[in-house]
Amino acid sequence: MRKLIPFLLALLLLTGCAATPVATTATTIPSTTAQSETTMMTETTTVTEETTLPPETTVAPDPMDVLMNSMTLEQKVGQLFIAAPEQILDSGATVTGMTDELAEALKIYSLGGIILFAHNIQDPDQITALNSALTAQSVVSPFICVDEEGGLVARLGRNSAFNLPTYENAAAVAVSGDPEDVRNMGRTIGAYLDRYGFNLDFAPVADVNTNPNNPIIGTRAFSSDPEVAATMAAAFAAGLREHGVCATYKHFPGHGDTNQDSHSGLAVSWRNREQQEACEWIPFQEATNMDCVMIAHVALPEITGDMTPSTLSREVVTGILREELGFRGLIITDAMNMGAITDSYGSSDAAITALTAGCDIVLMPNNVPAAFQAVVDAIGNGTFSEEWLDATVRRILTFKQAHGILVLP
Repeated sequence: MRKLIPFLLALLLLTGCAATPVATTATTIPSTTAQSETTMMTETTTVTEETTLPPETTVAPDPMDVLMNSMTLEQKVGQLFIAAPEQILDSGATVTGMTDELAEALKIYSLGGIILFAHNIQDPDQITALNSALTAQSVVSPFICVDEEGGLVARLGRNSAFNLPTYENAAAVAVSGDPEDVRNMGRTIGAYLDRYGFNLDFAPVADVNTNPNNPIIGTRAFSSDPEVAATMAAAFAAGLREHGVCATYKHFPGHGDTNQDSHSGLAVSWRNREQQEACEWIPFQEATNMDCVMIAHVALPEITGDMTPSTLSREVVTGILREELGFRGLIITDAMNMGAITDSYGSSDAAITALTAGCDIVLMPNNVPAAFQAVVDAIGNGTFSEEWLDATVRRILTFKQAHGILVLP
């Protein structure tokens, strides 16, 4: 019996030791199961995520693209022109208010802008109503333009019905040497133009008054010093922009050195490239992409080698202003019914040539219907491509949008 006790004890110890791996084996089974469940949950989650992804969102169309796609060929061509309202009326009647004839003409020509003169402007209530009606009746919000330089050229400022501040001339304001004086003039003019519904001013005069025999510029320019003229022109333009009015630097490549009036005939500057760069072109380098530049009917024979008006010269408009000086705003011709153009060119040819030269907008062709139709035909026969037309119109509309003239959804 004593011999059995040690044997039984040994057997019990052996059995107890064998139980440990069994227990261990038993505890590993749930661990494996948990791993499988985790894997299944991960797989389930992945499936769920895939089935609950948000639907693909459609990108809203560009409002400018929508507008462009909605415009007819004729409506696009119309954006390339600014004209006086009388120029699109068969009757030629002086316009001081909206009429059925004018409303119909605005739909036909879809002008990019309308310019008003002293004979269109009677008093504050009348001009505010007219400008509002011109905008309302236009297919696309137009430029409402005026020549308001301060000084003698001031269609509203010189009208006693408005009781507005007046200025002797640009040079008299700039003589103080303080650009803030000129900026205040721009602010004042911009404020009342905006109040009466104008959004594009054909000012400042950025010419340098270098020729004492010049019959048309003189003290309309700020200075005979190109750096002073540049500073003052920029100050005036900044004052206009404070009130949402577009500025137009005029008259590139410089009218101050000529001794002719381009209203009656071709003006000529005999300065060479180096002289122009050192003087006449300096003020125009201040124009920004928020401004316009007006091209003058001034020939540069020492640069172009001929007597072509700059308005019609690709070398001047595209080569010098766009490429050399880097101007990215809108380029507008001077009035195309002036003698410098009408003496040698028909309305249709002049409009086509100005656009070919690189101008964006043709101002006041002598015969608006003929010039308008000539551009429509030029698109039809391939002289101009539709891609060119779309690019030019988009530049004009984008400029209007930047100034709050054109509001898109």
